Amino acid sequence: MTGYLFVLVVGLAAGVVSGVVGTGSSIMLLPVLVYTFGPIEAVPIMAIAAVMANLARVMAWWKLIDWRAFAAYSATGIPAAALGARTLLALPDNLINTCLGGFFIIMIPVRHWLRAHDFRLRLWQLSIAGAIIGYLTGIVLSTGPLSVPAFSAYGLVKGAFISTEAASSLFLYISKLAIFGQSDALPFDIVLKGLLVGASIMAGTFAGKVVMLRLSERAFQHLLDALLLCSGLSLLWAALVR
Repeated sequence: MTGYLFVLVVGLAAGVVSGVVGTGSSIMLLPVLVYTFGPIEAVPIMAIAAVMANLARVMAWWKLIDWRAFAAYSATGIPAAALGARTLLALPDNLINTCLGGFFIIMIPVRHWLRAHDFRLRLWQLSIAGAIIGYLTGIVLSTGPLSVPAFSAYGLVKGAFISTEAASSLFLYISKLAIFGQSDALPFDIVLKGLLVGASIMAGTFAGKVVMLRLSERAFQHLLDALLLCSGLSLLWAALVR
């Protein structure tokens, strides 16, 4: 019971963070879920929770969605996410933890490199980015650190960015869940855990909308880097001790 309460508290905090910066719920929660339930259960639980988290962000910022960007990104991202999910199911536990942890840490310098070079994406380039990020989403679960610069490079900011990224990610995660369901990776207890975690994230997401405009760009960057580093190190540690 203590483990469940801790997961729900972290889920609430993760929802607030993701409501403010547009990403971060999976980065914060995944190490906790891995520690509490193990990597095999943690990934589908987080996928269910991620669907609910992105749904909450879509509901909060519905009027600001850029539907052209959503369509370009999702058209390639959805099938790519399904392919990535099939790849994930074939990987051993420790390799999953190592890949997740390494990915989060590597994304710290990659994010800053992309920002320093001031990339600008056109609609067709956003579609290519959707295919690449979609496949990675299927494998490593959280690709917010990549989708953030992708949608930002297209020119989306604040509410338009949060809503469009969330709408696109929502359908990528649904595609991934469909593969999990076909592979019998979603028994009832996993679904129930995912719904409970997702509910806590949703509550935090709506609270995060209230404080989003008060967060400076510099604070946002530092917060995201800290989340990536802590979560990456936690997952690498889990891979070593299991």
